[in-house]
Amino acid sequence: MEELKKAVEVEQQDFKRKQRSKRIKQVLTISSPVFMLLIWEILSQTAIIDPRFFPPPTTIIETLISMSASGELFEHVKVSLTRILFGFLMGVIPAITLGLIMGMYSSIRHFFSPLIMALMPIPTLAMLPIILIIFGIGEFSKMVTIAASVFFPVVINTVAGVMNIDKVYSDVAKNYGANPKDFFMKIALPGAMPVMMEGIQMGQAIALLTIVAAEMIGANSGIGYVIWMNYKAFLISEMFVGLILISFFGYLFSLLLRGLQSKLIPWK
Repeated sequence: MEELKKAVEVEQQDFKRKQRSKRIKQVLTISSPVFMLLIWEILSQTAIIDPRFFPPPTTIIETLISMSASGELFEHVKVSLTRILFGFLMGVIPAITLGLIMGMYSSIRHFFSPLIMALMPIPTLAMLPIILIIFGIGEFSKMVTIAASVFFPVVINTVAGVMNIDKVYSDVAKNYGANPKDFFMKIALPGAMPVMMEGIQMGQAIALLTIVAAEMIGANSGIGYVIWMNYKAFLISEMFVGLILISFFGYLFSLLLRGLQSKLIPWK
């Protein structure tokens, strides 16, 4: 009985220690951006840094509220998020499919690898003129631009994920006569998932970078358009509002993908 009580006490202490460690990490996660904003506020208010170029965060927040009140900002956000969502899906779905097939079949991998390796180093924005020529200047061309930027990191990570699967799983599947569909769904896809999700995380960050640049170059709406037009008009607070929105959505998407990852691959 004494040993059982001791074991329970040890387990409770271990649980409390883990909870305390988790709270410390949460505080540290929140404290770094708060500390940076506080330093920025002080430096700008005291004119140690030029407030014309780096307005204090309180001024930027006031600008954000006033821009939101007019309703125009929400329209730009909606346009950008629509482009990101559809462009992201257009890039991720074929990338995952091709990556899994390339990882499963060496002949297909050898056929596509030179094309992927040759096209991947080309910046997506350098391909924008060709995309505009083929797809026009409408919404679809912007989605294609995002899809092209997302495609390569996802396909490469998916191939790597399949090829890193322990060979014993493939041998067991062959011994039990698993057909290609079963191998695809029950071994290749779940086995590649951890590395593939890292590629998707990278893809969402690239998608945000791409949409901002694409909207600066050839758009009359969206967050990138807000940043660029306010920069040209020297409305720096309004420009920072656009930058903060991109930062916010990047962090939000990262959290959502991490949550999805914990559900899809709980063993990781």
